[in-house]
Amino acid sequence: MLHCRAGSVFVRSAPGSAPTVLLLHGYPSSSFDFRHIVDRLDGRAWITLDFPGFGLSDKPRPHRYSLFEHADTVAEVLALTGISGPIAVLAHDMGTSVATELLAREIEGTLPFELDRAVLSNGSVILEKATLRPIQKLLRGPLGPVAARLANRIVFTREFSRLFSAAHPLSSAEAAAQWALLSRAGGHRIAHLLTAYLDERVTHAQRWHGAVRDWDKPLGLLWGTADPVATTAVLDGLRALRPAARVVELPGLGHYPQLEDPDAYGAGARELLRWQSLS
Repeated sequence: MLHCRAGSVFVRSAPGSAPTVLLLHGYPSSSFDFRHIVDRLDGRAWITLDFPGFGLSDKPRPHRYSLFEHADTVAEVLALTGISGPIAVLAHDMGTSVATELLAREIEGTLPFELDRAVLSNGSVILEKATLRPIQKLLRGPLGPVAARLANRIVFTREFSRLFSAAHPLSSAEAAAQWALLSRAGGHRIAHLLTAYLDERVTHAQRWHGAVRDWDKPLGLLWGTADPVATTAVLDGLRALRPAARVVELPGLGHYPQLEDPDAYGAGARELLRWQSLS
């Protein structure tokens, strides 16, 4: 655990060859999502963390959870661990928006470490092209606090399972582990606070879409094409923003391709992280 401005942050890392791979998780899960991927990175050094409010990190309340704070926490964790770059980002779901904020800061010259390349995976960066689940809409609205108070393992398992493809269903062991991490320290009770990032994706769309378009280093897209939320419409929108981006599609995989088929996801990540051409 590292003590950051947002509280204690759970961090895992391992040494290896450069560039260091920074793995950024999504909502409502944690860095646990990448446990099968870190050993599939061809010996690269890697680091990952649970964002404040998630997993094993502190879950303060009241608190204004923000993608900007998450980006600040990434910079703080790298500084505290002595990692200055180069950094290759592998981001999933909500983590893709944290990644685009990092890109925007590098464009501005305000990022305190060097990025090498980035891979975005199954994240609704272009929110208007995504298909939000009913529970996401509920948590985002005025009844969000009520929905969060009523959250329980049964409801979570039902909703989380719908993010997985029929060919690779959510296992009972995975559901139990994900619920344990989510509900630790009452994390399931702040789900409405954690979903504030969805509104930020709208408010700051110009900044983050522009970063995808204008960042001048390699950017790849790694996508489970059966995702019911960050659908292929989102992927198509990102392709339109970044026509030269290299894309690895993972046919038949859902919103959590790194959990459904770690071998396929790991192979796609390695391909994009090795790619040398600018895009």
